Amino acid sequence: MAASLAPVFASLSLSLPAGGGGRGGVAAGGVSLGSSFSGQKVSGLVCAKRKVAVRPLAFSVRAKGGFIPAEHRWMYEGIENKGADVWNRTYYPKAADHENVKKQWYIVDATDKRLGRLASTVAIHIRGKNMPTYTPSTDMGAYVIIVNAEKVAVTGKKRSQKLYRRHSGRPGGMTEETFESLQRRIPERIIEHAVRGMLPKGRLGRRLFTHLKVYKGDDHPHVAQTPDPLPIKDKRINLVQ
Repeated sequence: MAASLAPVFASLSLSLPAGGGGRGGVAAGGVSLGSSFSGQKVSGLVCAKRKVAVRPLAFSVRAKGGFIPAEHRWMYEGIENKGADVWNRTYYPKAADHENVKKQWYIVDATDKRLGRLASTVAIHIRGKNMPTYTPSTDMGAYVIIVNAEKVAVTGKKRSQKLYRRHSGRPGGMTEETFESLQRRIPERIIEHAVRGMLPKGRLGRRLFTHLKVYKGDDHPHVAQTPDPLPIKDKRINLVQ
């Protein structure tokens, strides 16, 4: 039965042009593939003679990524005369758009400014959310210098009730400290702790945190960067209105 169903291939020919194809595909030329099939009628099955011909592929239009087949060429005709691509307008900053040497530097005096409102304003500029080119996954922000960190203000009873906790890593190594005590000891840590909590958690947040410079007193070592005053839009940031 298998022998009676076995087809007999009469001919099979394949011809390629001299020189071969290029990197993007087969070069323009005559690619011909012909085959004929013959068989016999077996138990109601008719095996007729068939011929299959493949038209030669012509690659005459070159695109940015390689050659374009002739049947797809109509999509790219006159594309340079159609203007901007309105369907692909998603912006993503390049490396040249956020180089550290081109970043803006700001300075702000923390004297009599509310801790939370000051930290949120600083975090916005470090994050770059005030810029039209803001991208969540990219460092687009500026450097911010804060001076007079020991004079930052809080409202209510936070000076005696707000606690800062740290752990040494050993059993029973939890240490609690009030705002007033930490402000006398390390005033820079209060602002750093507040701003750090408003930045992303991960390697991007750790990199952005290095853009914050907090100092006790009026002096800072960033005079060469010529920082500008930090633009503050919050009208309630000052403790004394």
